[in-house]
Amino acid sequence: MTRRPRDGWQTQEDDRYHPMSAKGSKGVYIAAFVLLLGGLGYLIASGLSQGSTPTLSVAQAAAMDVDELQHVRLFGKVLPQEIEQRSDNLGVAFHVVDEDDPAVSMRVDFRGAVPDTFDAGSEVILKGDWDAGAGLFRATQLTTKCPSKYEEKRAEG
Repeated sequence: MTRRPRDGWQTQEDDRYHPMSAKGSKGVYIAAFVLLLGGLGYLIASGLSQGSTPTLSVAQAAAMDVDELQHVRLFGKVLPQEIEQRSDNLGVAFHVVDEDDPAVSMRVDFRGAVPDTFDAGSEVILKGDWDAGAGLFRATQLTTKCPSKYEEKRAEG
């Protein structure tokens, strides 16, 4: 028999049921370590996949093969012609034009919440894929750059 400081005498059989016995605690630590490594691996893999998305201007995208326009980001300006809001306000279709070469544009279809700052002439960043069958860019994300009126107020203030 062994003596525990507070409880008095203890038999070998009592160790089997103790939650922190030497046999049981090793397995808990191994399981926690495996879960930690799995979580870190997932975070690293998802971070690397997001960082590998190329960012292209509209002119660069137009010059590429359509098979290469999968999982890309595009940036450009919204043309004022043919902006079509969906009836449920969860999407918009429009043309985006290259900022440096206004002769190059492409049709975009976005389904989701449209930012309040989205308007004709606003600078946008789109994430999505080229749909060769429909002949347009299907955006899964639509972000508008901060309008210059806010930048002017910040400079004055």
